[in-house]
Amino acid sequence: MTSPDPAPAVLELRRVTVRHGSVAALSRVSAAFAPGTISCVLGENGSGKSTLVSVLSGLTRPEEGELLLDGRPARFRSPRDARGAGVATVWNDLSVAPLLSVWRNFCLGAEPTAGIGPLRRLDRAAARDVTARELAKVGLRGVDPDQPASTLRPGERQSLAIARALHFGSRALVVDEPVAPRSVAGATQAGQALLAARARGLAVVLVTANPRYAHLVGDRFLLLAGGQVAGDLTREDVDADSLTRLMAGDDELSALTETVRQTHPDR
Repeated sequence: MTSPDPAPAVLELRRVTVRHGSVAALSRVSAAFAPGTISCVLGENGSGKSTLVSVLSGLTRPEEGELLLDGRPARFRSPRDARGAGVATVWNDLSVAPLLSVWRNFCLGAEPTAGIGPLRRLDRAAARDVTARELAKVGLRGVDPDQPASTLRPGERQSLAIARALHFGSRALVVDEPVAPRSVAGATQAGQALLAARARGLAVVLVTANPRYAHLVGDRFLLLAGGQVAGDLTREDVDADSLTRLMAGDDELSALTETVRQTHPDR
């Protein structure tokens, strides 16, 4: 993805190809993700969205092409490598441990401590305070840090994961299928968190099959179809209706519209 006056990309794919057997899940896909921008990757099931997430997050290495971080080749061998380089991935509902408390999820692996030497101990008060403070920064207020994460709604759980990524220094954030389209409250909460990440200067990659939600929060739109780039647009290029038509395929949508008009003239 490019712009007339682009900031240097944090993450970039150059002619990336990934095959599953004889099928090319991605075929020579190029895209650049700039800081302070929400770049939406859209496509139907089987378009290559999940494979793109796998490449960015370190789960999958390209067979051809390359992944760049700050303009230099990056070879993530695992999601841990990606996280260490500042690339955090929010995997739908899998980024939160439901049986742990909210604060334990937030501080997992980086718990604050008090005391020195053999007297060092977990500082629960500090953990609760930092959790509540950072959640408020992404619009998630009124949550008890001690409550189980399982009691949070989907959008709140994703906001928790996003807040954690922001607090621990991520520079790029990959968010996979943020919320179910029917979850208005969840979409609102997750959208607030995404915009907070954008305001903090992160390169946000939002992977979704919901063009209307994407248009609400996104700055740029990369359309995938059959593992290839079918469109690369800015918010100024399209409105929500146009983005929906492009994602569905103008020909297919036109054919469906004509069929509905003929068979159901009252619609």
